[in-house]
Amino acid sequence: MASTERVVNQPQPGSLRELLTIAIPMVISAGSQSLMHIIDRIYLTWHHVDEVAAALPAGIIFWAVLSIFHGMGSYVNTFVAQYEGAVRPDRVAATMWQGFYFALISGGLLMLLAPFSGMFFAMVGHDVDIQRHESTYLSILLLGGVPTVLATILGTFFTGRGKTTVVMFVNVVSVAFNAVLDYAFIFGWGPIPEMGIAGGALTDVIANVTTCLALGGLLFWPSIASRYQFWKHHGFDRELTLRMIYYGFPVGLLLLIDVSGWAFFMNAIGWLGKAEQVATNLAFNLNTLAFIPVIGLGIAVSTLVGMRITEGRPDLAARTTWLAVGLSVGYILFCSVIYLFLPQLLLAPYEWKAHGEDFAEVKVVVIQLLWFVAAYSFFDTLAIVFGSAIRGAGDTRFSMIFTLICVLALLIAPTVILFGWYKPTLSMCWAYCSVYIMVMGLGFMFRFLGGKWKSMRVVEPDLVGGAGHASIHTPPVTVLEVEPVSSV
Repeated sequence: MASTERVVNQPQPGSLRELLTIAIPMVISAGSQSLMHIIDRIYLTWHHVDEVAAALPAGIIFWAVLSIFHGMGSYVNTFVAQYEGAVRPDRVAATMWQGFYFALISGGLLMLLAPFSGMFFAMVGHDVDIQRHESTYLSILLLGGVPTVLATILGTFFTGRGKTTVVMFVNVVSVAFNAVLDYAFIFGWGPIPEMGIAGGALTDVIANVTTCLALGGLLFWPSIASRYQFWKHHGFDRELTLRMIYYGFPVGLLLLIDVSGWAFFMNAIGWLGKAEQVATNLAFNLNTLAFIPVIGLGIAVSTLVGMRITEGRPDLAARTTWLAVGLSVGYILFCSVIYLFLPQLLLAPYEWKAHGEDFAEVKVVVIQLLWFVAAYSFFDTLAIVFGSAIRGAGDTRFSMIFTLICVLALLIAPTVILFGWYKPTLSMCWAYCSVYIMVMGLGFMFRFLGGKWKSMRVVEPDLVGGAGHASIHTPPVTVLEVEPVSSV
């Protein structure tokens, strides 16, 4: 029997290779974005401990007001993925135009909130010096609202089509550029004056502008422009916009609820004292760094589930999700070992140039908090991966309602009760926020196991399982000698 050689140009749908092909660039991309914020926090720790104490509360308030727009913008990824699975480049192009109009409107609304930053933090009641830094940081981020939302939407054109390497390269270059500017703007360099926390916020805005220019410019690349013909589909599409709002708004509201709950919690921690606030900021910062690969896997799962749903192959979507769960759980267990036994290693970059006496007190508290991080990380992983899977299919309303119930009952209510009628310790606060994360993880897992997501989609019903998907998403195979060696 003659031998047969098959050259596989693309990974098999539902395979580990397919998942990693999309996930690894998104891991690097998400990592680069998180690294940008971590570098910013390290520089601010070196500059003044009050500034790093202000950065996370102000940053999380920014994400609270941004979240509904960011969530709706990021859900463009699902529309792109499902239209790509249905082989409709014209609808992909129309989707991107509706996203562009949305970015201009939502970014403009964010800018209008900037003058009220100082008023908000005055009501919160943090230390006066920290209030000043918080107001400065938040107002600059709000003024950069348009490029922040637009960068997210432009990225979905590539991630939704599985071209995650493009976003990876753009983000890595943008972050490298930002890291250099961050140091110069915070500490001053040459003609650039020392700006402290204002410089850290300004470089974040510059990084988003750079990302928009790069991703937007790539839409004019000949192979992309000829296939999607953006100039033909630039008009306002009322039906498509309403559908994008119908499915995207719950995702945006979900993020708003979640981030607002965390913003409430983080600002309450500030009432315990400066050391507790700084320690909480750094513990969450370290947690964010560890979860970079899980976030990347979540984006890949959402994209692949969206494609498989319109191809009529939910079984492959389920297989991909379980592969992602296995990878992410194994990784996060490894991270938990680091949290528990090598915390000094994680804190070394922050401690290097920090003010000794101030940081020594904070360091002890951070090491204690990392035990909580190790306890809830497994459940946080379940929430990210299973939540991404069901939202990739279109199950956004359950995500919104479930998150609202959990935030109100398990995060906000305990904060109000403990701070209103008792005098809580930092450990008590971290205990109930850990319970919140655990319940979220189990809830999304059971929703996925229920299987309702398998019959959902966000595109027009007549496009589901349409002809042509096999030629695009089944791996093309070059047969050098055609002679079957088995019935398989």
